[in-house]
Amino acid sequence: MSALTKRLLILLLLFQVVTVHAQRIKASINTNWQFYKGDIEDFPANNTNVKWETISIPHSWNTADVTDDEKGYYRGTCWYTKRLSIPASWQDKYVSVYFEGASQVAEVYVNGKKAGAHIGGYSAFNIPVKQYLNFAPNSVNVIAVKLNNKHNDDIPPLSADFTFFGGIYRDVYLVATNPVHFDTDNNASAGIFVTTPNVSAAKADVNIAGAFVNQSTKTKSLQVITRITNNEGKVIAQKQTSTKAGAGQKVSFTQNIVNIMQPTLWSPESPYLYKINSVLVDADTKTQLDEVNNPLGFRWYSFDAQNGFFLNGKHYKLMGASRHQDYKDQGNALPDAMHVRDVELLKNMGANFLRVAHYPQDPEVLQACDRLGLLASVEIPIVNQITESPAFAQNSKNMQVEMIRQNFNHPSLIIWAYMNEVLLRLPYANGSVERQTYLKNVAQLAQQLEDITRKEDPYRYTMIPNHGSFELYNNAGLTKIPKIVGWNLYQGWYGGDLNGFAQYLDRHHKDLPDKPLIVTEYGADADPRVHSMQPVRFDKSNEYAVIYHKAYLKAMNERAFVAGGAIWNLADFNSEQRAESMPHLNNKGIATIERQPKDSYWLYKANLWKKPFVSIGSKRWTLRSGIAESTDKLQCTQPVEMYSNQPSVTLKLNGKNLGSVNTVDGAAAFNVPFINGENRLQAITFVNDEQVADEVLINFNLVPANLKSTALPFTELNVSLGDKRFIVDEVQQQVWLPEKAYEPGSWGYIGGEVFTMKGNGRISYGSDKNILGTDNDPVFETQRVGIELFKLDVPDGTYEVTLHFAELLSNQKGEELVYNLSTTGSVAKKDEISTRAFDVAINNVTVLENLSNSNYLEPDKAYSSKVMVNASHGKGIVINFKARTGQTILNGLQVRKLF
Repeated sequence: MSALTKRLLILLLLFQVVTVHAQRIKASINTNWQFYKGDIEDFPANNTNVKWETISIPHSWNTADVTDDEKGYYRGTCWYTKRLSIPASWQDKYVSVYFEGASQVAEVYVNGKKAGAHIGGYSAFNIPVKQYLNFAPNSVNVIAVKLNNKHNDDIPPLSADFTFFGGIYRDVYLVATNPVHFDTDNNASAGIFVTTPNVSAAKADVNIAGAFVNQSTKTKSLQVITRITNNEGKVIAQKQTSTKAGAGQKVSFTQNIVNIMQPTLWSPESPYLYKINSVLVDADTKTQLDEVNNPLGFRWYSFDAQNGFFLNGKHYKLMGASRHQDYKDQGNALPDAMHVRDVELLKNMGANFLRVAHYPQDPEVLQACDRLGLLASVEIPIVNQITESPAFAQNSKNMQVEMIRQNFNHPSLIIWAYMNEVLLRLPYANGSVERQTYLKNVAQLAQQLEDITRKEDPYRYTMIPNHGSFELYNNAGLTKIPKIVGWNLYQGWYGGDLNGFAQYLDRHHKDLPDKPLIVTEYGADADPRVHSMQPVRFDKSNEYAVIYHKAYLKAMNERAFVAGGAIWNLADFNSEQRAESMPHLNNKGIATIERQPKDSYWLYKANLWKKPFVSIGSKRWTLRSGIAESTDKLQCTQPVEMYSNQPSVTLKLNGKNLGSVNTVDGAAAFNVPFINGENRLQAITFVNDEQVADEVLINFNLVPANLKSTALPFTELNVSLGDKRFIVDEVQQQVWLPEKAYEPGSWGYIGGEVFTMKGNGRISYGSDKNILGTDNDPVFETQRVGIELFKLDVPDGTYEVTLHFAELLSNQKGEELVYNLSTTGSVAKKDEISTRAFDVAINNVTVLENLSNSNYLEPDKAYSSKVMVNASHGKGIVINFKARTGQTILNGLQVRKLF
């Protein structure tokens, strides 16, 4: 026998021993599924010829259509099938199929017969299948799942600022247990529920409640044995309960283990976990029938309306982020490791809080919170509005119960929530009887969900997150029903100014002095490509996002009554209906959708991380450009922030010391004189004479101040017209500079004005439309209207000139996203469309004749034209725009010297 064979035999014997001992088999069946997009008439009863696609779970059918330029995405029926290999030995077991999540209405068939169904796309469900299985040797068993994610007025969420991906997007397991087993059919929960009603540093009590089922044909004498072990595997407490169960009977049990002395407490700094091992034993034969393990963390906590949050008697400011579950090009069909990585990303920022929003997520998320030490809240997906129907109310209640029972045993979890911004989309006319009835129905459903939660779990807190309309929620009673009020606040983003945030917090404290407060959402879009030296609200620049987060963080830290804040969002996420600079994405994340940290992430780490830390801001902005300060001074000075939790930071550029700057609220600003080519930045701080450092290599393309300079020859120029921002195209390794007026010897526009959306209180310049036919939306969303000339005083030579246009006025009215409505009530006016036609000449040669919105300038579409130009006799390049009808426009310009 070979050594390899021996090793395989040993592994097989070990597996058999574990299987026999545990009596419960739970194995994933994720691979080799067959998928069909669309419905199949009379399937699976009529097994017609279908062209199936082989896929693996997790899977979503919306990974591509949510990011294309076609409006909408597939919301309908799809089918999944899989051949199951069922051991003959399972004939005496209880067999089920366990789905961690499938969106959103599932019907499960086994061998052509319907075995069960489930409503809701964000919670687990367990389908008993034994009675439909064929256990004959070499028999074939087929499971089929009919699934749809179409809109249903009776199923939340009805609408939301995220994408409702369809698919079996979490793990699927085949489960086999002894006929006598812990309850597996209690809303797909563990069947055992652990509470710690009394905890202190001196001692703790544990309560275990659950049920088991006797599906054998005989009465059984049984024992439930519970062991609590520490993280070294040592048993510190044990309890045994004896009982009988008749054939087909379900028996509930409770066990109290008291006076566990000097427990090691669970906290963000030390997330110490015990394990509760529950074993079901046949009292007559001493055979173990079933086994379930659950985590246990000893902690106590409270929310106080005056002083915030306390854990284990210590004050904490809950600081962290909300999280959506999707990723670029994968939808929400993520492997477990990616869920864990998100929790690690948040923990490594120094956060202590995760708001799982707006729905229960993969089991790995809260498991990771338990292990890593992040306190958490979780909520059901009632978002924006409700349907006033008994079915909607019942589905909502079912989801609340499922959420609670499936996540009950996580020590990290401290809040159950429901109804996010539920009054954001109010039906019926303001002041009407129907509107008042609707508000009463919302409050009634909220109270029912609150009552269910208090009954299911009297120990944890409850919360409703509201958008920033204080009177609306207060008058509807939604600030009075839960134990905590959450506010989703965006002053200084969707409307108002940054000072309004602190004023809103103070108003809550004044008008609701007995109600604890968490800022459940706040954030500002930050397109990772966009930067600005003059950041303003809604410019999508990383720099404005940092200003925004500084203001919010400071206001929350200054107010003890603010229990905490959850940034919106941990990472950018899919929102198919959004347009703006990154269509189909909400980019308020402090990390990109690929989980690359943005500047604001490092700002928070500087304020939350306990170990010595320093980071160079804008470290993703490694490709920069700018204009030389003069012909003789070949450098361009640009601001760069450092983030650190130390008193001061020293900065070096290519080894040269630029000095030290004291940090203020975790940030220190430097003016960096970049040179052409490579620039190595090194940020340094010292802690007990030990150096803590961070460095980044920046490639800088310096544009000459005088385009005919011989010390710095001109090579290329990329300009975004009507724009104040720098836009980085990492794919083409180009940086678009903000426009400027023409100066002799240099370049720039002559005439015209910056395009602005009429009646829009949010965007100071440009458009928020999705520009089709380009990935460089920020460039095409801004333009100079009425431009007369663009001049470049380049030396003689041959150049490639590319002109970029987009007609930003359109009769096609896009979806008015309720999230983008200014708090001042400002709504964009309808475009005033008029005929536009003009000629473009370069160096007196007409290169574009009668360019108009009746030919190439189609609304909301990018149009570009590239021409070769000779500059001669020292006259450079002069681009002339001559209007025929209406006004001329230019969105972008690129000039590259060929020879």
